[in-house]
Amino acid sequence: MVQVISISLDMGIGVSSDGLSVNTSSRPVVVNVGAIFTFDSTIGRVAKLALEEAVKDINANSSVLKGSKFNVIFRNSNCSGFLGLVEALRFMETDILAVIGPQSSVVAHTILHVGNELTTPFVSFSVTDPTLSNLQFPYFVRATQSDLHQMTAVAEIVENYGWKEVIVVFLDDDYGRNGLSALDDALAARRCRVSYKAGIPPGIVSRSDIMDILVKVALTESRVIVLHTYPPTGFTVFSVAHYLGMMDDGYVWIATDWLASAVDSASPFQSAGMMEILQGVIFLRQYTPDSERKQAFSARWNKVTGGSLGLSTYGLYAYDAAWLLAHAIDSFFDQGGRISFSNDSNLLSTQGSKLHLDKMVIFDGGPLLLKTLMESDFVGLTGRVKFTDDRTLVLPAYEVINVVGTGLHRVGYWSNYSGLSTKAPEALYTHPPNRSTSSNQLKSVLWPGESIRTPRGWVFPNNGKQLRIGVPRRVGYKEFVSQVQGTNNSKGFCIDVFTAAVNLLPYAVPYQFVPYGNGIENPSYNELVKLITTGFFDGVVGDIAITTNRTKTADFTQPYAASGLVVVASVSKRNTGAWAFLRPFSPQLWAVSAAFFVFIGIVVWILEHRMNDEFRGTPKQQLITIFWFSLSTLFFAHRETTVSTLGRAVLIIWLFVVLIINSSYTASLTSILTVQQLYSPIKGIDSLRDGDDPIGYQVGSFAEHYLSEGIGIPKSRLRPLGSPEEYAMALKRGPKKGGVAAIVDERPYIELFLASQCQFRIIGQEFTKSGWGFAFPRDSPLAIDLSTAILTLSENGDLQRIHDKWLTTSTCSSDNTELESDRLHLKSFWGLYLLCGIACFLALVVYFIQIINRYRQAARDELTSSEGSSSRSKRIQTLLSLIDEKEDISRRDRKRRKLEMSLSENNQSERDQRDSNRNSFNTKS
Repeated sequence: MVQVISISLDMGIGVSSDGLSVNTSSRPVVVNVGAIFTFDSTIGRVAKLALEEAVKDINANSSVLKGSKFNVIFRNSNCSGFLGLVEALRFMETDILAVIGPQSSVVAHTILHVGNELTTPFVSFSVTDPTLSNLQFPYFVRATQSDLHQMTAVAEIVENYGWKEVIVVFLDDDYGRNGLSALDDALAARRCRVSYKAGIPPGIVSRSDIMDILVKVALTESRVIVLHTYPPTGFTVFSVAHYLGMMDDGYVWIATDWLASAVDSASPFQSAGMMEILQGVIFLRQYTPDSERKQAFSARWNKVTGGSLGLSTYGLYAYDAAWLLAHAIDSFFDQGGRISFSNDSNLLSTQGSKLHLDKMVIFDGGPLLLKTLMESDFVGLTGRVKFTDDRTLVLPAYEVINVVGTGLHRVGYWSNYSGLSTKAPEALYTHPPNRSTSSNQLKSVLWPGESIRTPRGWVFPNNGKQLRIGVPRRVGYKEFVSQVQGTNNSKGFCIDVFTAAVNLLPYAVPYQFVPYGNGIENPSYNELVKLITTGFFDGVVGDIAITTNRTKTADFTQPYAASGLVVVASVSKRNTGAWAFLRPFSPQLWAVSAAFFVFIGIVVWILEHRMNDEFRGTPKQQLITIFWFSLSTLFFAHRETTVSTLGRAVLIIWLFVVLIINSSYTASLTSILTVQQLYSPIKGIDSLRDGDDPIGYQVGSFAEHYLSEGIGIPKSRLRPLGSPEEYAMALKRGPKKGGVAAIVDERPYIELFLASQCQFRIIGQEFTKSGWGFAFPRDSPLAIDLSTAILTLSENGDLQRIHDKWLTTSTCSSDNTELESDRLHLKSFWGLYLLCGIACFLALVVYFIQIINRYRQAARDELTSSEGSSSRSKRIQTLLSLIDEKEDISRRDRKRRKLEMSLSENNQSERDQRDSNRNSFNTKS
């Protein structure tokens, strides 16, 4: 049985000035709310005064609570989760409707369970822990920004300057750990990471403890440090860092909004002392837009405090938290809410206990008050106070502040709407969100050490440790990389390129070469690169091809040598021979060309047979004419003239085809007869894949994986080879004597091999494109800097000079020989033949349509003359006779010829008349 305790109120219904029916008599004279935070803290001192001023303003405003007095009861948690819990339990024994607080995340994790059990809302103006979700704590209302947004802003700053790794110095409690977790996630989303986490124990920490922590930080590689702690500990960290020289050039310090609350709330005298050790630091401050109300309150604040206490953003959020509760309670009463409490049945078993837990009561109106809190929407000192569906304030934003001299320089803003910007967030809300690189920028920053140059963000750790650079211990092709006998030093083309690139870096790189391999055969380069991921090597230098699989485990520099797989095989000189004239065309092309010559002759004969006497005669004569005409077009020597329009159209297209075929044949035959040909049965990687002959590859190269996995050549056909001598021996033996038909390897090796082996040639084209680079761990800044250095070597010519030093040019005589090119195939001319075939087909279609029309006319005439009877054989005979008979000259043609004859006779008469007149004149003379 639940005992209900209620406040006795007179019931009555009244009407408000706005016309809404309200239960005025149900409003109590005093509305009590609690407040739990640490009074003597950076945030607490400001918050207490801000809440007191807010209570005055709320009670002075008759439109809020409509006659009820808003009363805040303060309790001090003293930065203790236990004391915060005790004070919260004490509140639960009274008639408070809600609690303002707690201040810290540690206390919040403890006392919010009380709010869940007793349905009492807790409204916090300073708890930023992102793990305090409304699912676990439904009666928790965060009236400030979450660290989820703040850490996203920090991550975008890191990304904006191109840094990849950061160190986080954090307070090792719920506040610090959960903020670190949010930062870790935000950095990971931008392909950055936290490289080192330095936790500071909560509570009182000595200066020597802080020094031990920072010494370990100084020995790491990253120089971007994010400090997420409370003000007292944070200033101790900065003081020790200044003492250790960690505030000098090259370092980057980013502080979260704890520093803003400390600097803003400090007196001018205190601020001057702080600034000396904070030079170049970047920190975030929760953004609150300027307004007349905010300016008036700030002036009023200075008047009340006399300048001894500054106004921080947490003071503004505390002020708005009080107004948020006042508006919500007013709406609570408007919606018929009543203040009543009931005993918790779960606590009845504790009756008689000296703790008196049974005295704590459930606020029956808690769910309705929570609902009105979430529905609140007003403009306060911090801007618009409105909650999203996940119970966070709308439009989160931060200022990015840089400490310069004795003042603060705002270098930009961050908002969840548009990211980093130099414009205030409210100026961007009216435009579509834009997170492009060009818009996400900040103003110039003065970094630690008074440097205006953006720090690189990392250095080689000053711990006396050298980078372990793995170098393959090769058996063959030692011009690229080899071990100096009796030492761990290495030499070769790749080593010289690496050394020259390192010398161009603006910082020293301590490293040592570590040979990898047994010296009997080339090591596996895939395994060599994988050792970077295990930490055994800090990098790999050598003839390392950049492949897809390797880039999944390591980062590579800019390629310093072009590479790609090629096929090398034995070649032999080929004599022209008596039948060399047949070699320009493939058999298929010869067959199709011959068929088309006959086909064209037949088509032209069909089109010309009925009207051209040259295409008529006995069957034998006509057959000879067909073959003679078609073959003579090859030399453009045909003497038969074409009369029909269709025949001329077909002939024009065919002569064009003959011209192309003839020119191609002539050019190919000339090359065959004048240039010495080299012959190889291997035509390229395709013919090599389709055959059954063994294929050689270099031990340790990625060629084996490409041949077997990439293009599906069985591993039984692959033969590992380790040196140029083995290459030459295997190729000379050939597949029938235990050798190989061809070798597939990277172009740099093959070019060096062919420099002294003249009887072999590269067959076909390079069928993969890649390059050689130096491998380093993922997101290593050294890979980026070395890439820039390699480009410099390429531009100033040093890379070519290193190449010429180690890689000799060919010693083979430059005789006038070339590898036999492929024959001309039908695929090169099928378009021409298709065009010609279409022309012939269309001409025949038109021709037979004309024949059919004439046949129909003849059939009608014959049917009329034979009085309607006609046999099938007679109709076929009529059709064949139409096809074979010579076409009569049309009437129009006869008229044209008569006219030409008449004109010719008239011209002759005129000439005779002139001659007669001329003779008569001569006689008279």
